[in-house]
Amino acid sequence: MTQQLNQYKEKLKNNKLKITDKRMRMIDLFLAEDRYLSARDVQEKMNEEFPGISYDTIYRNLYTLNDIEVLEKTTFDGEMQYKISCTTHHHHHFICNCCGETKVIHYCPFDAWADELDDVEITNHKIELYGLCKSCK
Repeated sequence: MTQQLNQYKEKLKNNKLKITDKRMRMIDLFLAEDRYLSARDVQEKMNEEFPGISYDTIYRNLYTLNDIEVLEKTTFDGEMQYKISCTTHHHHHFICNCCGETKVIHYCPFDAWADELDDVEITNHKIELYGLCKSCK
């Protein structure tokens, strides 16, 4: 098991969650895919190793992993999509409308917004840009 998977195993333990083969395989799947995936995508990939895995199991685990910040979510193409959380530094994403590939955007306009909106307190923000990647264009 990779060091990264061991870190996620510890995160599950620290949140008093069972370490199951399905959960660990789901985390491994997201580590291998550097893009957002829908529950349907996850079920198709998980079904290869766990035939007959239910949508309920997929959804429950997606929500649980999002709640403990292993996964992050966004609404894309009219449905909830998930990817492994980016926790190393603050950044935003470009997401390809066609293949779901994501690219990190390091620039953050927060300071300009905070200056423009000096009479409010911004507590959080998330920026996602959508379009077509080089391959899909």
